[in-house]
Amino acid sequence: MSKSRSAKWQRRLIQPPRAVIDIGSNTVRMVIYEGTARVPEVIWNEKVAARLGRDLSETGRIPDEAAQEALAALARYALIIGDLGVEDVQTVATAAARDAANGPEFLAAVAALGLEPRLLTGEEEATASAMGALGAFPGARGVVADLGGGSLELVSVADNQCHEAASLQLGTLRLPALREAGSDAFEAAVREQLTAVGWAAAHPGPMYMIGGTWRALAAYAMRYFDYPLTDPHGFTLLPDDAQRLAKELVGADPEKLMEISGISQMRAHYLPDAAALLRPLLDAIGPDELVFSSWGLREGLLYARLEPAQMKADPLLAGVTAYASPRDSSITDATLLAAWTVGLADGDGAVNERLRLAAAQLSGALQRVEPNLRVSHAIEWPLGKRWIDLDARGRAMICAALFGSMGRTDVPDKLRELASDDDLREGMTWGLGFRLARRLGGGSRVSLSTSALRRKKKSLVLRLDESRAALATYPATREFEMLADWLDLKPKIKIGSFDFSGFDEEEEEEEDE
Repeated sequence: MSKSRSAKWQRRLIQPPRAVIDIGSNTVRMVIYEGTARVPEVIWNEKVAARLGRDLSETGRIPDEAAQEALAALARYALIIGDLGVEDVQTVATAAARDAANGPEFLAAVAALGLEPRLLTGEEEATASAMGALGAFPGARGVVADLGGGSLELVSVADNQCHEAASLQLGTLRLPALREAGSDAFEAAVREQLTAVGWAAAHPGPMYMIGGTWRALAAYAMRYFDYPLTDPHGFTLLPDDAQRLAKELVGADPEKLMEISGISQMRAHYLPDAAALLRPLLDAIGPDELVFSSWGLREGLLYARLEPAQMKADPLLAGVTAYASPRDSSITDATLLAAWTVGLADGDGAVNERLRLAAAQLSGALQRVEPNLRVSHAIEWPLGKRWIDLDARGRAMICAALFGSMGRTDVPDKLRELASDDDLREGMTWGLGFRLARRLGGGSRVSLSTSALRRKKKSLVLRLDESRAALATYPATREFEMLADWLDLKPKIKIGSFDFSGFDEEEEEEEDE
């Protein structure tokens, strides 16, 4: 890469674009990513449903017309990545090319397009998918279940590593033939293959669900339970609920399923078969819960290349920084803001602190949005955007914080379905503190480093260096009084010469006298 191009990406504090071309049994897809190394952001995503593996059960070959459709798409992808100057490209092929008698011939045709296809073994495919789950859910411990067109990959994960792995011939394109023999014969065939992965039941924890058909199941469940969020990533189901839904879906009409947002025509036709597979799968593995992931093989390939230190980076904070920094809200300013308001934080220690820091940076970006757009952004950013390693409670608390940063103490009703009133009040308090910090002196580093906010038993104390005394007037005083009233405390402003690195014990005792 030339010096000029390298400098371009360094200035943007992100990696150069990289692409993953995934030649699967159902679809042939190209995804181009930008963003940070830890949290790649999709900037281009397209696929064709070539269904290369549709005849594997009958003929053992990739159909000629499917191969031609896939190669046409791949030729297009090769041109696009070349025209965009994407130099980091991984092209991988999975079950269809691996199992088909004419797979080598097909891959040779792919190579002739200038791509460099790598045929993944079943274990490599399983491991790549599992790495995607590890990247999306730090600390994941349990079993990853990646359902593709040609195979079902199962991998046990713990301590940020993959352990046992297996690839079973239970992909969505193979299931219809198995089901034709009847429900009892189908379950017997599935259980026979599952006996080879007895190790899975020995790994307590969730089952991480990867693949478009599983996400379609999540979309159905979210509709069924009237869930207030729209992104299936991170959505969870208890095993009993999953069994109940699977029982209903086994005989579902695909035409009706297509009416549900998030379920495409292709997935609607695969979903009843996947539901039939899920029932014995749940019995065999016995997970604590099901966790649905939008990260899988492609993201796993990128995550696996990171240095250990990069892997350990907090994906939420990395993602928020990548999103907010171009909107002139830096992590440095957010850290200073979070430190200035630390006296307002209450409970859950490190769990809430990362949420508070993320909320601080997003609140900075929100202030740079046109006022008439802020309310919609305050809802869409925390609740609608796909953040990594952020649960529903965290989304609701950040949303409450953004509302507080606008001086509002009312929140959307749906937040109460995601978090407790205490959690929402906590988030709101953070936001009101962020608002005060910005009202005080425009949120400047000078104003925050020459002032301090402390919450005491009976009072809320704002200390200002005498050089900043002029800041202690309207509208800053109004915001300070509103925050104190919200906390049911008495507002006190003290102006003088202070050591803002910390108060001594005598100063602490004086505050409530």
